[in-house]
Amino acid sequence: MRMIGAGVAVLMVATVASGDVRLKVQKDGKKIIYNVGGMSSGKGTDYNWLAKRHDRRSKYDAIIERYAKKYRVDPVLVRAVIQVESDFNPLCVSHKGARGLMQLIPETARRYGVTELHDPDQNIHGGIRYLADLLDMFNDDLSRALAAYNAGEGAVQKHGGIPPYDETTEYVHRALTVYYGRPYGGGAVSFSGRRGGAKLRGGFGASLVPPIAATLLPGARYLGTN
Repeated sequence: MRMIGAGVAVLMVATVASGDVRLKVQKDGKKIIYNVGGMSSGKGTDYNWLAKRHDRRSKYDAIIERYAKKYRVDPVLVRAVIQVESDFNPLCVSHKGARGLMQLIPETARRYGVTELHDPDQNIHGGIRYLADLLDMFNDDLSRALAAYNAGEGAVQKHGGIPPYDETTEYVHRALTVYYGRPYGGGAVSFSGRRGGAKLRGGFGASLVPPIAATLLPGARYLGTN
């Protein structure tokens, strides 16, 4: 990478829908692109806007579909994670060092053999493998799996559920809003099935289960199957 100036760090700021995206050039000339605020600001917390990002199509569809099928993960869920993690920006870097479309931290990347964090194929491959392992670990409980993706599986195991972190709670709500295509609130009850069965490609696509769930558990919210 060409150096812009010896011993000079340049910081450029551009405002986008997902927050401030900044480019920092280090002393050795290495460029780091990262987001400040990310999806937690602006439209990222507008649940109606997020709901419209349901099953968002992109140039990464072929990669998503290939690995989602291989690891038996709903591709709609994968797109929801990518939406809230990076807004489909493969160069995204968080303040915690998570990188790429599915925001893998270096430790997770090494676990799944990802050597180029900003390579869409490698990043999506590693992210889907991790998501699949979390779904297995938490018996296909979407809320816990997503919480673990954000805060780590150890935090979910320690607290016996979604950790009491505002960031993680908001993350789960945003991800499920995108996944189901409608604003998501707390107090949900999951009736999710195994990933080996038929996939539900949209949040509330099943026509019979919601009424049954409401009858059995008044006030319950149907999460669908994955």
